[in-house]
Amino acid sequence: MAAEENKEAKTEQPAAKQAQHEGQERRYEGYLAEVVEVNQNRTGIYGEIKQAMCKVLEGKDKGRVIRRNVAGRIYVGDIIRLPDTTREDKPIRAR
Repeated sequence: MAAEENKEAKTEQPAAKQAQHEGQERRYEGYLAEVVEVNQNRTGIYGEIKQAMCKVLEGKDKGRVIRRNVAGRIYVGDIIRLPDTTREDKPIRAR
């Protein structure tokens, strides 16, 4: 009898925890931007960084197109989150 009560108590706990997390919203900081153009030049020690021209979709700089360095796979039309829109990266120059 006591074993059955323990089983019921164990199965109810995860559901209660799940209900607590369902009501919470995730808050992300930064501003959304759409990739308009990807420069084929690469930078970084191993060439893992590409430069992309991004159009800011929200915030005080909405509509502004800025150049940013992006790590990983990036394609035209991707939506990325920028921590800030005030700084812009310098163009990559070939040596």
